[in-house]
Order: sequence, then structure tokens, then C-alpha cells
Amino acid sequence: MKILHLDKNHPILIKQLESAGATNHEDYTSPKELIEQKINQYDGIVIRSRFKIDSQFIDAATNLKFIARVGAGLESIDIPYAESRNIRLISAPEGNKNAVGEHTLGMLLSLFNNLNKADRELRLGAWNREANRGIELDGKTVGLIGYGNMGKAFAKKLKGFNCTVLCYDIKNDVGNKNATQVSLKTLQELTDVLSIHVPWTAHTDKMIHADFINDFQKPFWLLNTARGKCVVTSDLVNAIKNEKILGAGLDVLEYENLSFESLFTDKELPKPLVALLQFDNVIVSPHIAGWTTESKKKLAEVTVEKILNISNT
Repeated sequence: MKILHLDKNHPILIKQLESAGATNHEDYTSPKELIEQKINQYDGIVIRSRFKIDSQFIDAATNLKFIARVGAGLESIDIPYAESRNIRLISAPEGNKNAVGEHTLGMLLSLFNNLNKADRELRLGAWNREANRGIELDGKTVGLIGYGNMGKAFAKKLKGFNCTVLCYDIKNDVGNKNATQVSLKTLQELTDVLSIHVPWTAHTDKMIHADFINDFQKPFWLLNTARGKCVVTSDLVNAIKNEKILGAGLDVLEYENLSFESLFTDKELPKPLVALLQFDNVIVSPHIAGWTTESKKKLAEVTVEKILNISNT
């Protein structure tokens, strides 16, 4: 089995594949056009989000048996076309689900207790206690949209906070002891905190928009550690201004590049993003929810396991 690695990952990934008898080649710098010229030599590729795997690339990969993405989502791959060519697709959400769960919880607690705002003020010499009085998670209802690996990991972290956890998912019977599955209507009626845990697809693109937000029966807090393009930033800004959304914790942003390695390609920030970043009740991070020392290794281990399962079938 001959594998081309297009992004650097934890060294255990290549080490374990070598131990299993695979031949590993690394190319972390060549442009996509040059990779296409040699991709027919390989049985598999390992990538994070360096570039899009489109039909042109797949057509050049005449011997490809699998594409392994060291991460949770496959949106950078033309899935239908790859599957039509009998190419197996691998992702590894099991590897960073715990990291995402912890990060989401950290954002929520920081928002509730004004930690980022209070820190900034104190560094400027302001000792504002009453202005930074927090609220407690105890007794609140947390609604999750998407109850796969990431949603389940966050729900597990919420155990012990004495809050009610609800989940909505397009799949039936995914609820468990940590979250009760309900209809979207019920979730919108009861939620105090909304957390997004869905992949970016045609169904979830721009799903958090003005009408969707206004369907919630009470003001709520928004958390998004999934994909930025699931939320319409301009509508989020308006909802915060109108106090329909009480605050937001965002690890992902609508304007990210597909590679997730930078925020945008233009020199000037989009106006809705500029407005969003002015709010004290918004905290942002650069797509790092699943980006821990531990998850880097776990992602590699899960990816190896799935590659070897394919090679043995």
C-alpha cells in the first residue's frame, strides 16, 4: 500500500502505517497541479484541509482506494464523485470529540461569567464587579443541534451542572442518558443555550439565519464549534443588537478559508465580522476547538486504525 501524505500530522501516523507495511511519501508544499501529476502512483492519500479534492483531482487519481482526512468533516472532498469511483472516505471525529466538548464548555462558562470582558477591563485598571456579575448554568436548558460525536461529547461534559440537555438531529433515536432527543420546535421553545454540532452540508449551510433565530421563544446564547458557514454573521449581529441572542461563543467563522488555515483572502475584514467583534458578549477563537496536544495524537491513531481496516477488507 502506497500512501501520499499532503499535510503534516502527529508522527505516530506515519510510524504506525510503516509498521503495518505501508510505503509513505510526504509532500507538504507542492501545488495541487503538481500533486495531480503523480497522484496516480498512490493507493491512498492523507490530508487535513490543504486543498479541495474535486473531480479533476479524483480523475487523475486512477489507482486511489481511499482518502483519509485527519479531522471530523469531509466537506473539502467531492463525496458523491469519490464514491462513484469506489474510493473509500475516512474521517476521524472520534479523535477530537473530547477536545471539542471541553472547548465548547469553556466558551459557555466564559460567556456566562464575563471572564474575557472582566480580564480585558482589569488589565486596563478597571475593577468592575457589578458590571461583570455572571449567571449560572444550573437550571438552564441547553439545546444541541446535531447529536453525533461532538454533540455527545459536549452533552457528557454538561453532566453535573444540573442543567437540562435537549438534542435535535435528522437521525432518529440518537438521544441517550446525557440528552433527550426532541423536535426542532420543542428545542426552539425551551432552549436557553443553543450549541451547533453539525457538518457543513447543503442542508446546514446558513441554517442559523434571521427567521430561524426568531423562531426561538426566548432570548438565547449561541455556541458554534462546528462550521462557520452554518451561521449567517449579519443576522447574528442583528440578533445580538436586538437582544434576541444574548451572546455568542464562536470557534468558527463564516469567512474562513476552506483550508481553515486563515480567516479570509481579502485584506479588508467583512463588515458583519467587524461589527461582531465589537461586542463584549462575543468570544471567538481561531478554529481550535479540536486542536489540542492530545487530539493531535488521537486523530492520527483513529486515522491509522481506519486505514488498516480498509486494507484488510
